[in-house]
Amino acid sequence: MRHLALSALLLIGVLSCGSSDSTARRDSLTQRERDSMLGASQLPGAQGVRGALKASDSAAARREREDAAAQQE
Repeated sequence: MRHLALSALLLIGVLSCGSSDSTARRDSLTQRERDSMLGASQLPGAQGVRGALKASDSAAARREREDAAAQQE
């Protein structure tokens, strides 16, 4: 019985330490800003992040040009 009570308390303690939405609300940086900071760093993989950001920017610019051309028709 004592082991069951101890296990229940341990389980309650672990479950209460889970992340909540308040942690996400405190983070004011967007995913893009975090990726940009990572890309500017000297960490391994930063060059890949820079390449992905460049490809994303290129695709967004292309979509804008296509939308502008479609509106002119």
